[in-house]
Formats: sequence, structure tokens, C-alpha cells
Amino acid sequence: MLSSSKVEAVEHSYENVKQSRNKKTIIGFVLAIGVFIGLYVGLPESFTTSPRLMIAIVSCAVVLWALEPIPIGLTSIIILTLMLVLDVVPTEIAYSGFSSPAVFLIIVGMMLARAVNETPLAKRITYLILTKWGGSEKGLLASILMIPQLQAFFIPAIAVRTSLLLPVALNVMDMIDDKKESNFRKMIMLGVAFGGTISGTAVMTAAIGNILTVELLNEFLGVNITYFEWFLYALPIWLLLIPILWLLLLKLFPVDIPKSSFQAVKKEMGEKVKDFGKMSGKELRCLFILLFTVGMWMSEPLHGLHPSITALIGVALMTLPGIGCATWSNIVKINFDTVLMLGATLSVGYGLNHSGATELIGESLSTDWIISLMEKPIIAVIFILIITQIFHLAMSNVSTAVVALIPIYIGLSVQAGTDPILIAFTATLACVHGYILVVEAMPNVLVHSTGEIKQQSFLLPGLLMTGFMTLVTIIVALTWWQLLGFM
Repeated sequence: MLSSSKVEAVEHSYENVKQSRNKKTIIGFVLAIGVFIGLYVGLPESFTTSPRLMIAIVSCAVVLWALEPIPIGLTSIIILTLMLVLDVVPTEIAYSGFSSPAVFLIIVGMMLARAVNETPLAKRITYLILTKWGGSEKGLLASILMIPQLQAFFIPAIAVRTSLLLPVALNVMDMIDDKKESNFRKMIMLGVAFGGTISGTAVMTAAIGNILTVELLNEFLGVNITYFEWFLYALPIWLLLIPILWLLLLKLFPVDIPKSSFQAVKKEMGEKVKDFGKMSGKELRCLFILLFTVGMWMSEPLHGLHPSITALIGVALMTLPGIGCATWSNIVKINFDTVLMLGATLSVGYGLNHSGATELIGESLSTDWIISLMEKPIIAVIFILIITQIFHLAMSNVSTAVVALIPIYIGLSVQAGTDPILIAFTATLACVHGYILVVEAMPNVLVHSTGEIKQQSFLLPGLLMTGFMTLVTIIVALTWWQLLGFM
């Protein structure tokens, strides 16, 4: 039993944590309310009541989503309530985000991920890759980087991909090196974090920011980017960033560990693969359904089915008795905070458009120098990459950054005569690729939460990766996008 002094210490610690959370909640709400009032009162007279309120609500939402004084799902409900009670937009507009195909794509994506996890398929693939290439620090790091890239095709949720890989990486590190904050641990942890971030580049369904952008372009301009088109535009960036990250981490974090340690890991991973035995009928059915789903996503230009429809078919197949591999009662246990946030952010985007706020913001920002920068496509790409990266440091949540920036960028690009799809696509890539701060990307948050790596370890690699990502995107724009007629 705990002594009275230990009990008091635990209670004191609990009270400190509680007080800290209460303080964070109060500060977050005070700041959000201050921003709301400041913008409502301070916007120019050209902004009428509806767009004025809409901008104030969006800014309030941005503060609450960024600081998270309360759960993101609760913030989403508050924002929707404000839109409805203040009668900023019609009821059908306020709720329209939740009827978007993007919401169903996220829901069924999370369901697909849970269905896959009911089989050993994901773990089998992970251990097979580690068995094949994990015999050295170079091979091990390459394996850690490649696993989430493969997972991106059949596990849409980036948090799920990272959560699946993280325990394996921690186990491998403990087997090879027991020194805290060693170069080896930093290299592997950053590999998990940055590799997870890169995995959301080329696969449209692999990052919420991608899905949001596609839906906003459809809402604002009536244009649709298919799964295949997104993949085609982003493919060179994705393929170049993986070896760049591999070389960068090996250079920044040299390790001096006997090769025998890595061979031991390779052997153990091989034993784990043997323990799985032959692929069961359940695994084979899961693999077949996943391949079918990805194939349908890639062939969207041929059949015209929205990715959400294909995903719905995949979920139905995954859970049908005798055909599927998962139980319905398990796969419906999804994170509704994410669903609420996505629906609310889309509703906010639609509200900005319907209220006329986006047009007014665009006109306010349409200074001669900004328009002149946006008129030349390559200059516009460079400008958007830099501005978005800076903004993303302050606006850490990817979904919030996308819904705040994309409507503005669309308005500016239309006024400048530059392709808004090009601008929106570029901005989304910059939003998705967050490397410098822990809070910039969900993989960073999950890796940091293990206690194996500190924020300061992200800074130099993050700055360099941000620079390389920007440079690679510019090079691809000048070559690949020019060739495709995208720029």
C-alpha cells in the first residue's frame, strides 16, 4: 500500500495537472473571445454583418482548434452552434459540411483501418520488410521510412499508420540500443515522424488536408481532382523526398552500433513472421479487398465513382459474413472528434463562400504587389510555399490551416489569372508537410508523446526538410508539372 506521504504527493500532482488544464482552458477561451470581438468590431465597413460574423467565427475556431483548450469535437459543435444561432448562413449551409463525400471518406477510411487491424496483415508486412532490409542501420531506417508509404494506400488515417509503426520501432530500438536520446533513437523516431508525414503526399486519401482541398475546390469552383490526378501531380515530390530524408537522417545522426545487433533484430523479425504462419483465408480476403479498393481509387477517371463510394464498397465487403475479414461491432468504433472537426471545417469553408466573406477577404488582400506575384505561375508557387509554411508554424492543425488558407488563395489566384487548382494544390502540400514543430503534424505529436525525443531534436532536421520540400516542389513545378500542362 502507498504511504500517506506518497498519496498526498500523488494528489498534489493531480491537483497541479488539473489547475494547469483549467488555466489552459481559460486562456484559450479568453483569447478566442477576444479575437471574435476584435475582428467583428475592427473589420472595415465594407464587410457587412454576415461576412463579418463569419470571419469572426472562423477566427475563433482557429484559436480553439490550435490551442485545444477543449476537445476538437466540442469546438466543432460550438462553431456550428454559433453559425446557426447567429443566423450567419442558412441552416442547410451550416450543416452542409457533414453531407460532403469527404466526411464519408474519412469515416469509412477509419473503418477500413480498423478492419485491417483485425487481421495480422499490417504487422506481417511490417515484419517482412524489417526481415528483408533491417540488417544494418541504413536498411533499418529505409524500412522504417518505406512501411508508412505502403500503408498509405490502404490505411487512410495518418495517425493510425503512425500508431501501428511506433510500437514496432520502439521495440527495435530497445533491442539494439538502450541509451536514452542517442543518435540512433533520434534517427529512428524522426524517421517514423517524418516518414509518416511524407506518406500523405501522393495518395489523396492518405491525408485529411488533401481531401479537404479537393472538396473546397469542388465547392468554390466546381472542379474535381481525381485520386489518380492527385497521385500523378505529387508522385515525383513523394519519390524524391523519401531518399532525401533517408540521407539527411543518416548524415545528421551517425551511429556506431555493431552490425551483429541489427542482425539480431533481423533474425527476431524473421521469427515473428514465422509465428504468423501461412496467410489465413481471412488475411487473403483482407488483402484482396484492399487491392480492389485501391485499384478502384486509381481508376476513378474510367468509372467516375467518387473515392468515398469505393471506400463504402470496401467497408461493406470487409464486414459481409463469409466474404469479409472484420466484425461490424469493432469497425464502427471510430474517432468522432475527427469526423466532427472535418464536417465543421467544411461547413466553415462553405459558410465563408456563401456569406461573401471569401470574396471580401480576397479584395482586401488584392494589393498590387501580391497580385503581381501571383500572376506568374512559378513565382506564385514559390510565394505560396513560403507564406504557407510560415503560416503553418502558427496554425499547427493541418485541417484548420487548409480551411483558412485555401478559400483565400482561390480568390487571389482567380483575380491574378493564375490556375487556382495549381495554387490550392501547392498550398496543401505545404500544409501537410510539417517538420519543424512537434504540433505541426500528427506523426510528430505521436512520436514526441513517447518521451524518446524532445522538441529541440526536431528543429534542425525539420528546417532542412522544410527547405528540401520547398526546393523539390519548385523543381517538380518547373519540370514535371510543366510537362503535364499543370503549370
